[in-house]
Amino acid sequence: MIHDGRDKFGGYLEDFVPGDVFKHWPGKTVTEMDNHLFSLITLNDNPLHTDAHYMSKHQHGQILVNGAYVLSLVVGMSVRDTSGKAIANLEYEKITHDGPVFQGDTIYAESEILEVRESRSRPDRGIVYLESRGINQREEQVLTLRRRFLVSKRQD
Repeated sequence: MIHDGRDKFGGYLEDFVPGDVFKHWPGKTVTEMDNHLFSLITLNDNPLHTDAHYMSKHQHGQILVNGAYVLSLVVGMSVRDTSGKAIANLEYEKITHDGPVFQGDTIYAESEILEVRESRSRPDRGIVYLESRGINQREEQVLTLRRRFLVSKRQD
């Protein structure tokens, strides 16, 4: 049998059990280019994310990485282990920025399955509810979010 990687990308509804924790690997070191490009393509020109001189006088003393980038990064890191086979992402909620992220920080992520249920309207699918956490190289939690995605049941 030939395996091309797609069979290990995400899971079916039956693969998720409340309480399971997925440690996503590898991490990603955030570069100046990552932060500036994301900020510019999303039209977020807040000097917090792009102006080193301005930030040298700020309480953090250095550029802060755009929080929407950190959110996108943590969600993206979770896809291979969780929602790679999703039909759709349904909801993002309870997003908190728990600590600052700076250029040069390495972000890791983990996701905990909170709830799994069958769809009320379609018997061939269900909804997975999970919490993902972003953690830096100092093991400080920098982001928390919860989301729900719709995924198929395994077809026997």
